[in-house]
Amino acid sequence: MAAAAPGALGALRVGRARLLASCCTRLGPSAWVRGPAPRRGYSSEVKTDDELRVRHLEEENRGIVVLGINRAYGKNSLSKNLIKMLSKAVDALKSDKKVRTIIIRSEVPGVFCSGADLKERAKMHSSEVGPFVSKIRAVINDIANLPVPTIAAIDGLALGGGLELALACDIRVAGGTQRLPRAIGMSLAKELIFSARVLDGQEAKAVGLISHVLEQNQEGDAAYRKALDLAREFLPQGPVAMRVAKLAINQGMEVDLVTGLAIEEACYAQTISTKDRLEGLLAFKEKRPPRYKGE
Repeated sequence: MAAAAPGALGALRVGRARLLASCCTRLGPSAWVRGPAPRRGYSSEVKTDDELRVRHLEEENRGIVVLGINRAYGKNSLSKNLIKMLSKAVDALKSDKKVRTIIIRSEVPGVFCSGADLKERAKMHSSEVGPFVSKIRAVINDIANLPVPTIAAIDGLALGGGLELALACDIRVAGGTQRLPRAIGMSLAKELIFSARVLDGQEAKAVGLISHVLEQNQEGDAAYRKALDLAREFLPQGPVAMRVAKLAINQGMEVDLVTGLAIEEACYAQTISTKDRLEGLLAFKEKRPPRYKGE
């Protein structure tokens, strides 16, 4: 699913499937009262006017990187600047061997990503629209093809291209014309897209769009905290094995079973000569936790 072609974002501007509070059930007005996001465990702070905050977590969370979308005035819509920043961040992360898991979240209360910045789009010359939409697709595809596990922590509205962004992640995904049918089937995907229906967290989970539905907390970051818990579960695993496992799953989902099994075998072959594989075997023999180094 994550390796699929990106969705038709232009079409989604007109009739788009929408997800309301996809990782958290709205339990009443108080569920949307939110304070500042917790900042413990960050290696450094960034300027508050940055549209994308890239944080490499430290201490017990070392190896987890958080991409925080921070466009409050635009409801986290995908502007030229935000897409540029996302592209730059993803390019840096894809080759960083120290990165083990990436979380994409919002730092704006009540919204994950509201899709394309239509105010900015309205000011574009018609000749600019096509290349810009292609750039959005390219960035979303780059996120889908990141070699490490990715988690979308959706603590609010995810609309149009925002759902495509979430769908590009391995966990907490929802929405779009290409990835949505692969997640929930063609018939239901058409129904949601044609009707532009709003789904709450329970409905989204029922149709298979998301993995967990959480009661929102007072800080408004319940999905992010769950994502962080999941990321911590991934940290002890072998980095090489995780990368080839994701590759095998992504590529295998796009082909028939026989070809998929061949892809799996080829991916496993990449781990045979690694130090991590030998460390895993030795740790099992010595009955101790393995100490993987990604080598």
